[in-house]
Amino acid sequence: MADVLPLVEARLRTALGEPDARAAVTFLGTDRIEVLRFHEGDIVRYATLGMSAHPMTDPTAMVADPVAGPRAELVLSVRAGAGADTDKVLRPLAVLGASPQVEGLVVAPGASLDVGGPLWPGAPFTSVLVAEPGGLVEDIELDAPMDPVRFLPLLPMTPNEAAWKRVHGAQALQERWLTNGTDLRDPSRRSVPLD
Repeated sequence: MADVLPLVEARLRTALGEPDARAAVTFLGTDRIEVLRFHEGDIVRYATLGMSAHPMTDPTAMVADPVAGPRAELVLSVRAGAGADTDKVLRPLAVLGASPQVEGLVVAPGASLDVGGPLWPGAPFTSVLVAEPGGLVEDIELDAPMDPVRFLPLLPMTPNEAAWKRVHGAQALQERWLTNGTDLRDPSRRSVPLD
């Protein structure tokens, strides 16, 4: 069985360039999760590295399959500057990357992930919406029976947006953002109008 993480890092470098910083976090009983930072113009991208080392397992399964099951890494894009210390997102992002191992979550598009506090100091966001993969970083096909590694974009949500999404669904929130021309990369944006 091939080690997945070198393939993941190579794909991230191909799609996003050379990382200019990386941090690692290890949680008790889990593998190390790294977060790589990439700059592209005024956009900063943070990507997890380590979440895809093992397949995510349905928490109701009696036995975890060590090979088959969805694999993913998380990618967050924000606009640099604007007085926001977005580099402090490294630990919350690593926590989200470790959540399949720690909590038995299967992270999939449409899901909400809450970090229990601001994504970075002073951020108006406490959770993220997991978006569809395939745009920024292409999936990595792995040998059968392993599932491909998907790179899931994270869209920051304000508490009001997260509550509205729970009632109306991810698609409705994304349509609301689109209709209002919301800049989802703005690290200090306000909540989209929800009435």
